[in-house]
Amino acid sequence: MKTIAYHKIDKRELPTYPISEAAHYLRIPASTIRWWVTGVSYHLDTGPKKHKPIIDLPEDGNNVLSFINLTELHILDAIRRKHRIPLPKVRRALDYLTDHYPSKHPLAEEDFATDGINLFAEKYGLLVNLSAEGQLAIRELLEAHLKRIERDQAGIPVRLYPYVRKKELQEPRAVVIDPYVSFGRPSLVGTGIATAVIAERFRAGESLEGLAEDYGRSQDEIEEAIRCELYPEAA
Repeated sequence: MKTIAYHKIDKRELPTYPISEAAHYLRIPASTIRWWVTGVSYHLDTGPKKHKPIIDLPEDGNNVLSFINLTELHILDAIRRKHRIPLPKVRRALDYLTDHYPSKHPLAEEDFATDGINLFAEKYGLLVNLSAEGQLAIRELLEAHLKRIERDQAGIPVRLYPYVRKKELQEPRAVVIDPYVSFGRPSLVGTGIATAVIAERFRAGESLEGLAEDYGRSQDEIEEAIRCELYPEAA
């Protein structure tokens, strides 16, 4: 009898999230994500040129992002929030980081969450003329974002707790994106219930109190789930 070997597919690396969907979940403009994952075209006297993407997408994914890509965008957004730095300078800082920590996804690796964050902040600060205080602020912002990423024993991201408000650094972690739960869409922590389902019931006229009772969760948690879906799209 012939034995068939099955290879486990890591759902974290599969193309799952269209750019528009990633933009909604992460509160990042779709145009910004498109630049980061497809590159930027520009023209010189010698002809058209194009910067390579900052983030490597899954092969043959038709510009659809993986869960690992979401975590990379989550980190990059921390940088862009504080300083609207041109893409080439962000790229140069990332290249510097990759020289020290060779990886296809340097921002998603555990090394970045330890020594790499200081290395990156230092190079980034030099590129944009940040003071020592400015470099410290970048480190603190990155660290706050990194705390919303949960990793497995190998140090690879396995869960992301996205910001669902105005990206306040101390937001509660009531909503999670887990590639192995609810088809990788945001869900209420500890339930596996998609936030889209909760928001749809709320849109249909059900009360916060009723939803909280149905799901056995607090009203605050239900509100966080609704914010995740009904928060205005990124500009």
